[in-house]
Amino acid sequence: MKKKIMLLGSGELGKEFVIAAQRLGQHVIAVDSYENAPAMQVADTFEVINMLDGAALDALVAKHQPDLIVPEIEAIRTERFYDYEKQGIQVVPSAKAANFTMNRKAIRDLAAKDLGLRTAKYTYANSLEELQAAVADLGMPCVVKPLMSSSGKGQSVIKTEADIQHAWEYASTGRGDGSEVIVEAFVKFDSEITLLTVTQHNGQTLFCPPIGHRQERGDYQESWQPADIPAEAIKEAERMADLVTAQLKGAGIWGVEFFIASDGVYFSELSPRPHDTGMVTLAGTQNFNEFELHLRAVLGLPIPSIDLLRVGASAVVLTQSSGTIPVYTGLEKAATYPQTDFKIFGKPVTRPYRRMAVALAYTDLSGSTDEVRKNAAQVASEIEVK
Repeated sequence: MKKKIMLLGSGELGKEFVIAAQRLGQHVIAVDSYENAPAMQVADTFEVINMLDGAALDALVAKHQPDLIVPEIEAIRTERFYDYEKQGIQVVPSAKAANFTMNRKAIRDLAAKDLGLRTAKYTYANSLEELQAAVADLGMPCVVKPLMSSSGKGQSVIKTEADIQHAWEYASTGRGDGSEVIVEAFVKFDSEITLLTVTQHNGQTLFCPPIGHRQERGDYQESWQPADIPAEAIKEAERMADLVTAQLKGAGIWGVEFFIASDGVYFSELSPRPHDTGMVTLAGTQNFNEFELHLRAVLGLPIPSIDLLRVGASAVVLTQSSGTIPVYTGLEKAATYPQTDFKIFGKPVTRPYRRMAVALAYTDLSGSTDEVRKNAAQVASEIEVK
């Protein structure tokens, strides 16, 4: 059952997916906008194109004739996916899912208006003046995000009137289209979680134990599994995740984000692919990590169960400068900590706050989440990237 898989986006998440695919004998074409992207380093072959160029994307699909197209990022001309499905190519999880989740407006309206899920109060703005009006309506603090971006790009929090102009300008730096933004009232949450949700072609929807995470600048800094939240909150998050993924259809893993607050569970966002916070599963917290689950689901291989094996945490390693040919120091010291590990992504270029590696820590199920979080952070602090 060897398949030809075209991976659109070749970052660190794509690299782990390719490793999982190679271990099950699949053929992968890694695609990105620059050479030597992480997933290209382990794929069978690679291509460099602008994935927002529909004609270039069409030509690439015609050249390789893949069995499956697996998006790893949002910045793709996703409307072309409907034509690929008509040609008999499996788009993961589906063309509808890729199109809806690329645009925060589409997915938020689907969740809140069509499915009735609880979300933060929100509105949209197409200009600085509309943003000012939205802030006046929702109050401060509030969160501003581009409709099309990933990994927190272009996202900011407005706390004072002076922040509004900066938030509007910063939104235009987000990956994708910054011409329209979503403005969200701030939810006073106790914690944020990612609920990795696995939909199958011929099987029930499965849920991984919830993953807690912490963000800065709208981007994940650390995650831990399992998150300590009430059982009724987990049940409600699973209900919401099941509703929205069933509406979008398709097989694969979804990173569904929620706020857990004193007054209940709030749907936040959804990604139809492995989630960055899910890198904690590389610490062996589950019987299958999130990349293996994604691959098995898209290939149609049965997944009998998802079992929690141990407590784990992840912490990102960032770089503070711009450059090429990164140099990593401190690896020898980082490697001395017991029950820890680290993964270097292999990105060829650095820039401020870019994720370059991840530190992992783990212990048995009777162990402390706080302890593994501290250990992962310690390992990450030992590694410096220049």
